[in-house]
Amino acid sequence: MPKSKAKIARRAKEIKLLLMDADGVLTDGRIYLVPLSEGRVAEAKVFHSLDGAGLKLIRRAGIRTGVITGRRSEAMERRARELKMDFVSQGVEDKTKALGEILRTSGVTPKEVAYVGDDLGDLGPMKIVGLPMAVPNAVPEVRRAAAYVTRLAGGQGALREVVELILRSQGKWNRLAAALSGQDSRGRLR
Repeated sequence: MPKSKAKIARRAKEIKLLLMDADGVLTDGRIYLVPLSEGRVAEAKVFHSLDGAGLKLIRRAGIRTGVITGRRSEAMERRARELKMDFVSQGVEDKTKALGEILRTSGVTPKEVAYVGDDLGDLGPMKIVGLPMAVPNAVPEVRRAAAYVTRLAGGQGALREVVELILRSQGKWNRLAAALSGQDSRGRLR
């Protein structure tokens, strides 16, 4: 798959929906199972604040977001609500089928979707979308299938990097960054 900066930017310019896996992309992939009283177990995941800020920023730009994950997790459900994700598909065995349902619901074309993955289950969606991406901690097959591999690892700001790539390609980054920093687009304080 061609990985030139110009081709990636052209693909990113078309994106209207950013989808991602959860474990290994939004998190570093570790799952903490904490024993509680009476044999119950609590699950804990660590999410990076830069990824959250990036996902909020891309929503401000009018791009929808969502997660497709093989596990069910209350922590992921809560994080998705906090980030106002448009699509949350958990406990998914076939991510390609879940992507198809999201495409039908959202009204976007595969070309208008970016997908970030890290494991073999992500290959199906990555073969369909316009901008398949991977984190550097992804398995080799996923990295090879990706048009773009982030510099930052999953759970360490990789999604923020993806957001910036998409928004810069669409010419929206400077305006949004300036608005959040209290400056105009020329860097002057308002």
